[in-house]
Amino acid sequence: MKVKNSLRSLKNWHRDCRIVRRKGRVYVINKTQRRFKARQG
Repeated sequence: MKVKNSLRSLKNWHRDCRIVRRKGRVYVINKTQRRFKARQG
């Protein structure tokens, strides 16, 4: 699955943001600032 540009830019919210693939979905997660999260798919 292609990662949308909007999700790629969300990665720049915070330095700890990570893009993760789980079960065919793409997530932006952040362990330190938990409010920064998003989902695609």
